[in-house]
Amino acid sequence: MPSTTRPPEVGEPLEPLPKEFAAFMRPELPGLMKEIGAEVTRAYPVYGRLLNGPNADAIRQGVEQALYAFVDRVADPGKNAALRDELLRRFGRVEAYEGRELDTLQGAYRLGARIALRRARAVGQQYRLSPTLILAFADALFAYVEELEQISREGYVEVQSRASSEVPAQRRRLLHLILTGPPLPQALSGLCEAAAWPLPAEVTLVALRPPLPEHLQAGLADDVLFDLDIPHPHLLIPGTLTPERLAMLDAALAGAHAVLGLTVPLAQAADSVRWARRVLKLIDEGVVADAPVVRCEDHLVTLWLLSDPALVTHLAAAELAPIEQLPASRRDRLVETLRVHVSTRAPAEQVGEMLGVHAQTVRYRLRNLDALLGDRLADPDHRFALEATLRALHLLSRESGK
Repeated sequence: MPSTTRPPEVGEPLEPLPKEFAAFMRPELPGLMKEIGAEVTRAYPVYGRLLNGPNADAIRQGVEQALYAFVDRVADPGKNAALRDELLRRFGRVEAYEGRELDTLQGAYRLGARIALRRARAVGQQYRLSPTLILAFADALFAYVEELEQISREGYVEVQSRASSEVPAQRRRLLHLILTGPPLPQALSGLCEAAAWPLPAEVTLVALRPPLPEHLQAGLADDVLFDLDIPHPHLLIPGTLTPERLAMLDAALAGAHAVLGLTVPLAQAADSVRWARRVLKLIDEGVVADAPVVRCEDHLVTLWLLSDPALVTHLAAAELAPIEQLPASRRDRLVETLRVHVSTRAPAEQVGEMLGVHAQTVRYRLRNLDALLGDRLADPDHRFALEATLRALHLLSRESGK
């Protein structure tokens, strides 16, 4: 008698994993992400380039969502994965925009799965899990990879289904290529011709914060490149922000929040959008004042000082080490006095007015600082490092609300 057992669908594991298995795997995910990132970029150098481009955050978020969604599914099979799906479709679109076959992305997925299985085996040995459970994990994992491939294929087909002569599609691909690395001049020239877009010497990038007004696209000039259907939308404006360009942006961006990046040579377009997105993040963190439209050029020192907050912390620990052991309240008063003193070079009376204390109090604190810091205040290199560090700490204190 023929069997009536239904064969598993694509993406369906043969046996469900016990929910408790999620508790074993979840602590492994941060380290697993780093390991997968290192192995995949070693095997597929093209992804190393993308991870250093303007879409790096979205790529890392997609990898994170793919890993965490698997573990979440074990713990809660009904959990929504809409964000994961959209990011994976974006992966597929990227492959199509860059003219690659899906084999490369599929190979990266499968390499990631092998690394995850290797980690699961180690976890199994650590917690003495049964071989049957690890086999069930392997089955579920590779079924899950097939699911990821299918979702990415949707984004890939979406791009490929557009007619090759469709100018908007060509322009989206052109924008992607400009921002993900210096393409071959011949390829860029050919794509510019297909997209009916003259290649400029300089460009200005604009970072946008969703949600975007419906009228935005209609208000843009014909030669503005844009990608508005991604988590971090942006515009590319050929040339500088002339009065005419600014008037166009004022009308198009009405109701939107945006940061105008710096005008840079075409090869540095990715830097312009990266800086603009960083200013958007600083606005969200309360470091930079919010406004409908913010100019990157007005916050260059802030961008520089906060380009690596962890490094600021280490520099502060080195430069302010002599006062680190003081009681917190006294240390904070001395640091604030030192910040105003080195940044303004003002006399004690003026520093006192800025701090709301008597000039004699300022002089007393400065004498204490001289005694504690020794020659640091007189040495030009140390004085510069102190000023930069104190300015950065002051900016970071705005973020933390101190």
